Amino acid sequence: MVSPGHKRRIAAFVIEGGLCSGRAACRYLGLARATYRYRARPPTAQRSRLVERIHALSAQHPRFGFRRIAALLRREGWQVSRKQIQRLRRAEGLRVPPPRKRQVRRGVSTGLPTRATHRGQVWTWDFIADVTVHGGALRMLTVLDEHTKEVHVLRPERRIGSADVIALVQAAIARHGAPEFIRSDNGPEFIAKELQRWLAEQNIKTIYITPASPWENGFVEAFHSRFRDECLNREQLWTLSEARVVIEDFRIDYNTERPHSSLGYDSPQRFAAKNTLPIPGSPPDRQTGPSLRLGLPTTPERTTSTNVSD
Repeated sequence: MVSPGHKRRIAAFVIEGGLCSGRAACRYLGLARATYRYRARPPTAQRSRLVERIHALSAQHPRFGFRRIAALLRREGWQVSRKQIQRLRRAEGLRVPPPRKRQVRRGVSTGLPTRATHRGQVWTWDFIADVTVHGGALRMLTVLDEHTKEVHVLRPERRIGSADVIALVQAAIARHGAPEFIRSDNGPEFIAKELQRWLAEQNIKTIYITPASPWENGFVEAFHSRFRDECLNREQLWTLSEARVVIEDFRIDYNTERPHSSLGYDSPQRFAAKNTLPIPGSPPDRQTGPSLRLGLPTTPERTTSTNVSD
């Protein structure tokens, strides 16, 4: 079925080409002459501001679709719906390329508990690797809470051993309290005897996934996919110091601002504040600490690991 807009374009084409008159073109196409002559009203000032803000947010977050953009706009006070933002983004040509289809994993998780029910019950950790522009290795430890999706540790180093893992996790425990369980793969850093002794001293139970079954550690794998798509693939990291600044800024933004679909489009920190009661005597959570930009002070969380020169 041909839409009225398509008929208008066909009529304009044949009329401009001198093939027939406007009256005849409308008669042949079954198009009302009033519809052909209709000209849309110019957008209002409010709609122009909305479109301008949509462009700004889409440029700032090029991998966000209309749902997350709508969530950010509502957080700023705009009275908009997801369908409205979808129409405006489509009209403005703003589109996120869909990811490639992946083969569905069909493994069965052996970890218990299989799903965290409250904050601090299950943490998960893993490594992700990248390189600087000149080819220097970047190895990053990720530690996140499976219930709130808060990223407690995201630290790049040239290399990370079991002693570095202990130092980074110990700093996270000092800020957020110790988890009941911690889930990981069977990497050498996670099964080291030194780390095993330290976890036993902290009364933290371990959950190891089945070898060659990364889908059993799906929360951290999903975060790594977002992290690579929204940060590592967008940034040129020249040195280790620059990588620490950019990645820490991403971690703070992820925890405090980024809408998360499984959390009702709240950020992890907002979700935690709504669904978690404070534990008496626990240290305050200072996720919104200052940036690592030069000239600004650093928080204790960002100075716990051994400094590695570029």
